[in-house]
Amino acid sequence: MIDRSIAGGEIMRYADANTTSGLFPIDEHVLEGDCILDSENGAGYTMPMSKTNPLNNAIFQDASKARAWLESLLWAGGRACGYCGTLEASSPLKGREGYYQCKACRKQFTVMVGTVFERSHIPLNKWLQAAFIMAASKKGMSAHQMSRMLGITYKSTWFMCHRLREAMKAGNLPPLGGEGMVVEADETYFGELPAHKQPIRSNPKANRPKHGPTFKRAIVTLVERGGQARSFYAETAKVETVAKIVSENVAKETRLHTDTSSVYKNVGKEFAAHEAVNHGQKEYARGDVTTNTIEGFFSIFKRGMKGVYQHCDERHLHRYLAEFGFRYNNRTALGVDDSERTTNMLKGISGKRLTYRRINEREA
Repeated sequence: MIDRSIAGGEIMRYADANTTSGLFPIDEHVLEGDCILDSENGAGYTMPMSKTNPLNNAIFQDASKARAWLESLLWAGGRACGYCGTLEASSPLKGREGYYQCKACRKQFTVMVGTVFERSHIPLNKWLQAAFIMAASKKGMSAHQMSRMLGITYKSTWFMCHRLREAMKAGNLPPLGGEGMVVEADETYFGELPAHKQPIRSNPKANRPKHGPTFKRAIVTLVERGGQARSFYAETAKVETVAKIVSENVAKETRLHTDTSSVYKNVGKEFAAHEAVNHGQKEYARGDVTTNTIEGFFSIFKRGMKGVYQHCDERHLHRYLAEFGFRYNNRTALGVDDSERTTNMLKGISGKRLTYRRINEREA
């Protein structure tokens, strides 16, 4: 015990074995930290001064322990060959830690084969660090900042981040909502459309700024109140495009809440109820009819894109939408902490690859 006076209070040493929560393994040694004992009002209120850094965990510092942890996560049902998928038909190779030889296809593989990590020369503990940082950063983490923190090049970090965003993408999802549930739908705009996709002006020589939604990229988002969010890059918010997204991703028994935009007028008739708030008349809530939940989602998305990432090419926008959607769907309000959110992300690395375009391939 160490007692010393500081700012009218006392510093008290304490031990806390629960500072590293979630699914990550906890070191057996006792973790120490500081707290202030406020004795002014005699209430004995304690305020944490420092917490053990989760990145000090062994799986973030040692590549071998990171590999062992990832194997236990991805191969919980048995060791599977990354090439042919055969279960429990492989043997470890002597002298090559983490390598196995499949008895079915005779190929050598590691836990990284068949994942977004495949053929990466970056140590696995660095990958896990990057995954934790991205999962724990509510508005994202820029590749430049991540590069400085991990001590690897910007180019490699940028590619790492995009591969991790690919892991956050989910497919074959059931419709949102259901009987008695509310889904909010709205569209927003971020960044300019490429010049060849912008509308043609009646007077091309007119030197006018390109304002308005017709020159910007349209994003359509659906948010189940108290549940999941789902975002789509629609390029332009045409009636048929928005209607198709809403119809395919929302259960018909749902109450649909929107603003008074005309793009929802016809598709809204497909649902149990379609209720709208008139933002033009400064109406933002009428009873439980509101789009404030989805506006909050857009707020986080735009603060992250403008304040952290700053620039996003159109071809990568769908992965950034997947990133913000994943963190929202695994948010603290749903009982998911940083370590569990990271684990959920890493469960999605299997069966996905993201590679550079080859010099002899044409760009899509």
